[in-house]
Amino acid sequence: MVLRVVQLKGDLEALEMEKKQQPITAGLRMFHPTDEELITFYIASKVFNGTFCAVHIAEVDLNRCESWELPDVAKMGEREWYFFSLRDRKYPTGLRTNRATGAGYWKATEKDREVYSSTSVGGAGYWKATEKDREVYSSTSVGGGGGSSTNGGALLGMKKTLVFYKGRAPRREKTKWVMHEYRLDGDFARTKSF
Repeated sequence: MVLRVVQLKGDLEALEMEKKQQPITAGLRMFHPTDEELITFYIASKVFNGTFCAVHIAEVDLNRCESWELPDVAKMGEREWYFFSLRDRKYPTGLRTNRATGAGYWKATEKDREVYSSTSVGGAGYWKATEKDREVYSSTSVGGGGGSSTNGGALLGMKKTLVFYKGRAPRREKTKWVMHEYRLDGDFARTKSF
């Protein structure tokens, strides 16, 4: 099970102006969980608790939906939508993930980034930018042992960024649709107590 965040990237200045012009209703809270929250609460709860139902996150087969159809399937959101999705294999016996749809495909833009917790054992932690993958670690060692990072936490999961292309290679057209795919990894993925 993976959690996917789909965003429509456009004119960022126009988007910011649009946000400033919209009145904020009293008590309204925007749904913007951190990478750590997406992995530790939403994905882990969905994987380890079969009855878990996230109010803000729909389940969808992204191989059967085109990117522009996703806003209609989503439970909430205007330019950013959250979905649970099972990973589909390209070949029944292989490990490659199928990311093709009827009209195009999702292409990875970079290597997986590791996601670690934002706090270390000794107190407040920090995010360290790297050129490679970004790991997510927990402040406590989950499942005993566990990996370590510069901030002292355990690996929680991985994040992959993908872009949607219409058509097939070599006649393809890059779109403004971007997806961030999150999955459990490390000792956190092997434990059911969190």
